[in-house]
Amino acid sequence: MNALWLCARQELTLAVRSRWTQTFALVFAALAVAVAGTGYILSGGSGVQDFARTAVSLVQLVLLLVPLTALLIGVLSLCPERGAAELLFSQPVARPTILMGKLLGLFAALFAAQALGFGAAGLLIFNRAGEEGLSGFLLLVLAALLLTAIFLGLAALLSGGGRRTRALALALVIWFVAVVLFDVAALGLASLLPSGPASRVLIVAVLVNPVDAVRTGTLLAIEGTAAFGPASLAFLRFTRGPWGAALLLGLSLLLWLAVPVLVGTWRLKRADV
Repeated sequence: MNALWLCARQELTLAVRSRWTQTFALVFAALAVAVAGTGYILSGGSGVQDFARTAVSLVQLVLLLVPLTALLIGVLSLCPERGAAELLFSQPVARPTILMGKLLGLFAALFAAQALGFGAAGLLIFNRAGEEGLSGFLLLVLAALLLTAIFLGLAALLSGGGRRTRALALALVIWFVAVVLFDVAALGLASLLPSGPASRVLIVAVLVNPVDAVRTGTLLAIEGTAAFGPASLAFLRFTRGPWGAALLLGLSLLLWLAVPVLVGTWRLKRADV
């Protein structure tokens, strides 16, 4: 445990000093504050939205930026470099311990960066609109943390003994497929099928893709069945109610949390570093 926390602390220090992390923190904070301050303006009103409405407006920003940042910063930090990696892995510490320590340090650094943005937006909202809808805003923070952990795990999978250039290219491909291409492909396939099979294809697509699972779970938790209209009711019928939906979404996210880290650890143990 001492070795694990030592690796985590070292990685946290390096990540906090990284310009990539600092840039993400500033950009995310600026965009979060902008969304919180202009939400009603975009819908024809004036003033600052409450916490719940701001959370719904911020969902897409979180889904775009958080996976991309976790993948890129994760690959840059975890992909072994000749020289430094040889020195690190020659120490009397198991490779899985080193990897888990690095992941914990990166997670803490990215959480701090996101906390800056959520905190700045939260202070603005609380000052202008009060604490109404705070639980929905906290759910969005939890969703961002889940996405961070999942895509850091994917970064560990890509970085296990591979070259950094190839890992970065694959990271960008994975981000594009998960955030953009997967939904387009699912909608295209559903448009070719009758309504019943089309609905099942879209529901399965939500459960398979971690980005869609986080989006669906967060919006359903904040807005209920009003989140997607009739599609929400179809999803809840398929999952046998809210508890079934929560169970299936949670199981999907748990698998995405565990499997990439386990496979990445296996690859790192077999890598010739």
